[in-house]
Amino acid sequence: MTAHKPGDPTTLNRLYGRSKGKPLRLGQQALVDELLPRIAVPAEGEVSSATLFGDHRPLHFEIGFGGGEHLAFRADLLPDHGFIGAEPFVNGVAQALVHIRDGNLGNVRLHMGDALEVLNRIPDGALSMLYLLHPDPWPKARHAKRRMMNDGPVDLIARKLKPGGEFRFGTDHAIYLRHALMVMQRHTHQFRWLAESAADFQQRPGGWPETRYEHKARTVYGHEVWYFRYRRLEEGA
Repeated sequence: MTAHKPGDPTTLNRLYGRSKGKPLRLGQQALVDELLPRIAVPAEGEVSSATLFGDHRPLHFEIGFGGGEHLAFRADLLPDHGFIGAEPFVNGVAQALVHIRDGNLGNVRLHMGDALEVLNRIPDGALSMLYLLHPDPWPKARHAKRRMMNDGPVDLIARKLKPGGEFRFGTDHAIYLRHALMVMQRHTHQFRWLAESAADFQQRPGGWPETRYEHKARTVYGHEVWYFRYRRLEEGA
């Protein structure tokens, strides 16, 4: 990982390890070869509703969408909104493409690579919602700087969300949970935690579907899962 100064999101990159797992099936490879280029986020230039969809619809961004279940669910739920998903693993991208094809979702654009590279190109205040669900926990203390929930990325997320926009974060990893809460406590000038009781972060909110990863964490490994919603505050609030 490239060295960076704490709190400087412009110098953060590659917060993940390997980018490919088991070989793709022929149908998946065909989608990567044919569908992905048609809906890929452009490699250069501004990333906005206007450049991606030709209008000014609300824009959502998902960091590390895994197999794309959540991204596809939200895009189908809100067909007049635009969705950007970033995922470095080709197997996850291939699965997301299956969901996009089967759901005939024309309001999704994908980036196979580092989410921060795309996020930096989104105009400040352009996002209505941003999702970070079950990110790699990097559980060892010496790897803590690789976690997406750190001051630099959170500052960047705050800049890209419009006032009143929502940041959703979910995890089943207790170490990551404690780390994330510590980080977000330093950003109360930017975000308000939308929780009035423990039930608000222990139960999945409406419109937040269970992914295969979450289901496995809960049923196979017996993990508790936590759900967090943060509202972007007005500057100076």
